[in-house]
Amino acid sequence: MFNHRLLSFLCHLGVAHCLYGAAVASAAGEIDALLRKADAYRLPAASAQVETRVEQYRRGELDKERDYTVYIKPGRRSLILMKTAAELGQKVLMLGDNFWLFVPDSQRPLRITANQKLLGEASTGDIAEMSWHEDYDGSVNEETDCPKPPEIAGIPGRVAAGSCLRLQLQALRSGVTYAKIELFLEKNSKFPVKADLIMGSGKKAKEAWYFEQAVQGRRQVGAMLLFDHIQTTRHTVVHYRKLAAREAPDELFNPAALVRNSLAEW
Repeated sequence: MFNHRLLSFLCHLGVAHCLYGAAVASAAGEIDALLRKADAYRLPAASAQVETRVEQYRRGELDKERDYTVYIKPGRRSLILMKTAAELGQKVLMLGDNFWLFVPDSQRPLRITANQKLLGEASTGDIAEMSWHEDYDGSVNEETDCPKPPEIAGIPGRVAAGSCLRLQLQALRSGVTYAKIELFLEKNSKFPVKADLIMGSGKKAKEAWYFEQAVQGRRQVGAMLLFDHIQTTRHTVVHYRKLAAREAPDELFNPAALVRNSLAEW
């Protein structure tokens, strides 16, 4: 984000520099506000529990599905508990830019990356990272018509329509899953519509489409479609089956404690 100490220094250099710095600060504040509004549709609170189902489709037919319970806390902390019988007892911990996989009966967690696949196009970073405003800065590129999603099986709810703001985002740190994101937000509500997810090499990894549901009268992202134009015969749908504010204890985010605790009750 913009450094306000730098702005103060620029002001000492002259009015023109100060006005330029103020404009940059204003732009940075605008992006932060937009991303916070968009994030609010994906997470109900800074600390939350998210019941997630990931479905992999091949040629329009459901091929595999997995269930996960995800606990999220501020400061880039996430814990993924695998709930499907084939993976039961496995856990993924995210602390900042570091990811570990915990396997039952192993005394040493495995270091993995944010791009480690969970199922289909869904990676650990896709499930663990649900906050854009903590990880990205950028600019509003233009106002445009909202893009229309592909017609694909397994999608509940609707995608936003009308006018969108197109944002160009850059990661604030190297450990974030995607180096750049081209993000489309519904102009009036700031509801996320689509994200083009781009790797550090500049290659587009995949598209993410966001579909809304009404929960207790409130709009929220109910599902995310992950689609790769190269792998056109398959796609992945991430369903957010339950999102609730919950303050998980700090010990759940301690790697040493996770080796000893199966967290079966969680």
